[in-house]
Amino acid sequence: MKNKNLGWRLFIVSAVTVLGLIWALPNFVDTSKIWWPSQDKMVMGLDIQGGLHLVLRVDVQGALKQEATRMMATVRDELTNAKISFQDISVGGEVDRPQILVVAPEASDAAITKKVEDIYGPTFASSRAGSGLVFEMTELHVREFAKGTVERSIETIRNRIDEFGVAEPSIAAQGDDRILVQLPGIQDAVNAKELINKTARLDFMIVNQEFPQPQLQALIDEAEKTGGFKLGPDLKYTAYVEKLNLALKGKLPAGNIVRFEKPENAETMEAGRIPHLLMSTETVPGDLLTDAFVTPGETGRPVVSFRLDAVGGRQFGEMTTKHKGQMMAILLDGIVKSAPVIQSPITTQGQITLGSRSYEETMKEARTLSITLKSGALPAALEQLEERTVGPSVGADAIKKGTMGAMAAAGFVFLFMILYYRTAGLIASLSLGLNTMLTIAVLSALGASLTLPGLAGLALGLGMAVDASVLIYERIKEELRSGVSMGSAISLGYDKAFSSIFDANVTSIMVCVVLMYYGSGSIRGFAITLMTGLFITLFTAVFCTRAVYDLLVLRLKFNPSIKW
Repeated sequence: MKNKNLGWRLFIVSAVTVLGLIWALPNFVDTSKIWWPSQDKMVMGLDIQGGLHLVLRVDVQGALKQEATRMMATVRDELTNAKISFQDISVGGEVDRPQILVVAPEASDAAITKKVEDIYGPTFASSRAGSGLVFEMTELHVREFAKGTVERSIETIRNRIDEFGVAEPSIAAQGDDRILVQLPGIQDAVNAKELINKTARLDFMIVNQEFPQPQLQALIDEAEKTGGFKLGPDLKYTAYVEKLNLALKGKLPAGNIVRFEKPENAETMEAGRIPHLLMSTETVPGDLLTDAFVTPGETGRPVVSFRLDAVGGRQFGEMTTKHKGQMMAILLDGIVKSAPVIQSPITTQGQITLGSRSYEETMKEARTLSITLKSGALPAALEQLEERTVGPSVGADAIKKGTMGAMAAAGFVFLFMILYYRTAGLIASLSLGLNTMLTIAVLSALGASLTLPGLAGLALGLGMAVDASVLIYERIKEELRSGVSMGSAISLGYDKAFSSIFDANVTSIMVCVVLMYYGSGSIRGFAITLMTGLFITLFTAVFCTRAVYDLLVLRLKFNPSIKW
């Protein structure tokens, strides 16, 4: 029996064990007060630490009707301004396929159709019906509008929940028009719901480009260091910018404030943010906006067109005339969403051109920005379908019983393996311990939430992991009964058992993938935990224990007992 690459295999086992310990330890020991390579740990789920569980329905049809009404008003104004003849214009059709009905002479059909296409592109399919034209929203537009409405609702809710100070909230789409919101550790359900449904504030402000951004960032860094504060779990965005601007008072030009933009590649403001110095004296409130939509620009690339009422047009005209060529920040709830350059004075209508990225990326950005502009509040009304408040005492009792159950199951498995397989059982038990530690380490590195079903998945994973050791040991015992040496028996046992172990784990992993794709909440938590354990089983039960046996038998010449 050749002792091939044993040193490298033992090194890999040792390195993985050390890395697993680094990522798993913060779950059991408070490492925040000492230097430790990783502070990542699993987040306790709603069913463990208590909190608020909400299922909300997004009124997509209501938002679609509002969208059609806004579009109808825009078309009416455009036809009037262009002096195109029509008698009446209204909104009709089904709730899920709105129509704009234009009563007009047949001679005006071509001009009206061209005007609508110039404004909204391929949004509508037109046809002549009776005394006028019917512009019906295409199925593609309706589908994309519904998807965008839900996505924007989730983003808006997430921004507001971040302000509430909830650690690791779970906010995800359920089906076509529902949103699941889980807020672990929160008991103030009334304030949380008010926060979710509040009206956001939209503002347009001029960026002070005379103040160099590197200098601004240096002042921000100095203020944070001197004041001993930073954006994070203990200091949310609104409080942070208020404290920062107070600390920078006297160091910035008078009448200027600092606000931040979140880059696309940053998940949170803490991960990365771009500072902007804004002129607080040069502001137009977003409630003067009447409509915003995506249209093809002069080069065919998407641009965002918007319209304001008479008051907004006058204020916007004054501001954009005065600051032509400068950047204008668009803020939602105090966060900079975009900062386009003012190309020309804007009165009651204007356009925002976007970057020079791919068409798909530009279209996605344009849709997001248009929704932001035309809805300072949530893009659609939310209806509460389900609410559950889990008390911390319930969660504490649940995790206590769940942990006791998992530990009892693990203890029983360890005891059985040691009594039945003796020395080999001890090695298998150590492998199971490594399996558990690595599973916790991987889940911690991923920032996964630990739920009660997740604990069940962890216990079940241990039971399935020990199956691999049982298959290997029984194969080894068969080879020993045929009279081969211990070294050969171990080699043959592992080789012959591998296909069965691999097939069993792969089929179980496939089931977990299905549960992850179609399930939600606790079901996904169970699937993720179990699947992680199954992947790690292929490493610990096959690779790690094989290296240990080769070390004992081939290097140390020790024959471990493998049966009672």
